[in-house]
Amino acid sequence: MSNKVDAAGDDAIIETRAQLVAVFEAGAKPKDRWRIGTEHEKFVFRTADHRAPSYDEPGGIRDLLMGMTRFGWEPILEGGNVIALKGADGNISLEPAGQFELSGAQQVHLHGTCAESNRHLKQCREVGDELGLGFLGLGFWPDKARAELPVMPKGRYAIMLRHMPRVGNLGLDMMLRTCTIQTNLDYGSEADMAQKFRVSLALQPLATALFANSPLTEGRPNGFKSFRSHIWTDTDPARTGILPFVFEAGFGYEHYVDYALDVPMYFVYRDGRYIDAAGLSFRDFLAGRLSVLPGEKPRLGDWKDHLSTAFPEVRMKGYLEMRGADGGRWDRICALPALWVGLLYDQSALDAAWDLVKHWTPEDHARLRREVPALALGAASPNGGTLKELAGEVLKIADAGLAARNCLNAAGDTEQGFLNPLREIVASGQTNADRLLALYHGAWGGDVTRIYQSEAY
Repeated sequence: MSNKVDAAGDDAIIETRAQLVAVFEAGAKPKDRWRIGTEHEKFVFRTADHRAPSYDEPGGIRDLLMGMTRFGWEPILEGGNVIALKGADGNISLEPAGQFELSGAQQVHLHGTCAESNRHLKQCREVGDELGLGFLGLGFWPDKARAELPVMPKGRYAIMLRHMPRVGNLGLDMMLRTCTIQTNLDYGSEADMAQKFRVSLALQPLATALFANSPLTEGRPNGFKSFRSHIWTDTDPARTGILPFVFEAGFGYEHYVDYALDVPMYFVYRDGRYIDAAGLSFRDFLAGRLSVLPGEKPRLGDWKDHLSTAFPEVRMKGYLEMRGADGGRWDRICALPALWVGLLYDQSALDAAWDLVKHWTPEDHARLRREVPALALGAASPNGGTLKELAGEVLKIADAGLAARNCLNAAGDTEQGFLNPLREIVASGQTNADRLLALYHGAWGGDVTRIYQSEAY
């Protein structure tokens, strides 16, 4: 989840709807300025007993953050606590139960993305080895109950933890027990945004299937390949899921503004603290009728904060966020942006991907979203066959898109090799969730603790 970041002009009072739309208009960039942003979360555990460390304990999350400063990371404080770091490789932040996240810097090509991820993981291992901490690449805690997990000292999380049980049954699990990999990509115009949004939203269940990696809960199979994805279906229907209006004729920035205005608020940030506004209306805020700040109108920064509290499968914040994938092994961190860059950053590939999905109905989208968490690549494709067959077609398109980019590293390699982990999944038909279930029922003999060796970075 996003850290609080202030930018120039964020204190401007919102007087017109045009200011809301302008946040998305400002995101449009010429192709030579398109960049790749990758975010990845991992679970932190004590190597001695697999316990999730608290923030304050010796060798805990605070000490982990401070240990990272030796690499040039600068602390970000909230209420006197170090809750994040900033540096040349982006930002390091904490999810609610201490999941450790790198929100990477804007990279020109995937070689930079993968080098950044490798630097980060190397730094984590160095500090973690000293503190007795390890890092786990999964989509869901395989053995931890909610009650076993700590809560980080971030003001927005306290508000969300109170609010989640009011609107869904699994929101606390989303906050405390999940990890994801996300990719953030640019668009060139409103029309380009709309095409990219439609393609990526339609194919988000396919990404969920390819990256399915959360089949275990509290030491036992949970009946899903991506339990993390299922959790989002019972978190908060007002701010999650597929957005059918994206596929309607004429979709653009204005439509997303209307959607975001209908998403209930979580908070307002004032004078270094978060004011609980959970369930209140941003439309009322625009009219100066917000009950917790009577007579006050929102600032531009409030609108940007509010946009960060909507959680659809693809989200727009002046760029597009791909949100469908489970957390995973180190090579998956590079594979996810490779998939989406290949599909979205070459026009021929984008057109070919749209041709695959443009005839899908609202019922097709809804069925895939419903079935993929349990079936992954075994779910039926609207094009016939299963998602395994569709994945093969999509990877060919992504490969062609990466080939057309022709971004080479020092050894002369293109970006196409970053798709190899996904090619292996499609060739075998086995996601990482399938592999873990086979180990659980086979070599591990039901001993889920073996996962700490198998899936640690």
